Amino acid sequence: MRHKKLIVVVLLLVTAGAWSSTKLRISWQNPNYARPRFKTILVIGMSNNLQTRADFEVALAGKIARPGITAIAGTDILLRPTAGKIDLNYLREQIKAFHIDAVAVSRLVKVDTDVTYVPGQAYFLPYYNSFYGFYGTVYPVVYSPGYLQEDTTVRVETNLYAVTEPDGVLVWTGMSDTFNPSSAHKVIDGLVKLVVNEFEKLGIISDKNK
Repeated sequence: MRHKKLIVVVLLLVTAGAWSSTKLRISWQNPNYARPRFKTILVIGMSNNLQTRADFEVALAGKIARPGITAIAGTDILLRPTAGKIDLNYLREQIKAFHIDAVAVSRLVKVDTDVTYVPGQAYFLPYYNSFYGFYGTVYPVVYSPGYLQEDTTVRVETNLYAVTEPDGVLVWTGMSDTFNPSSAHKVIDGLVKLVVNEFEKLGIISDKNK
């Protein structure tokens, strides 16, 4: 019975090991844009879920903001009661009114779910070495049944644009994958950390005095 309990614990640990993580698949910085430092950055999330969109914008803006850089969450200045498109004229007016010189925008690209069958295994436990010990017992075999393992990948594209006439210039683009997130906030947390680290590494924002 003790061996069976041990095996159950091991199986639970294995199946619980599919934790959430975010990886950067693509990172590209425009080599023709020589002035990547900005003073005021607007953060926009493109999502059909209004609460998720707002949570993302506030989270990323909060991590970008630091001495010398003002970060504004779209939810704080843009009137978007629905998940529809923003009127571009209205957006231009807000960008001008708040003296915004860069816009970071993220959009959900796709969500993939893969289901894999993990076959069961037989575990052979120690038994008596003597003939009589073996003969008097049943050869103990504990079998763990197979199960289905579901893996989810959430892919998000993030672009950073410099606000220049007439339509802005792409400064940086990145594509990230978040694996097996337990909630939308897990995606947000991983994405925000990844994007900010990349901005710091590329010198788009300073990593000092955060």
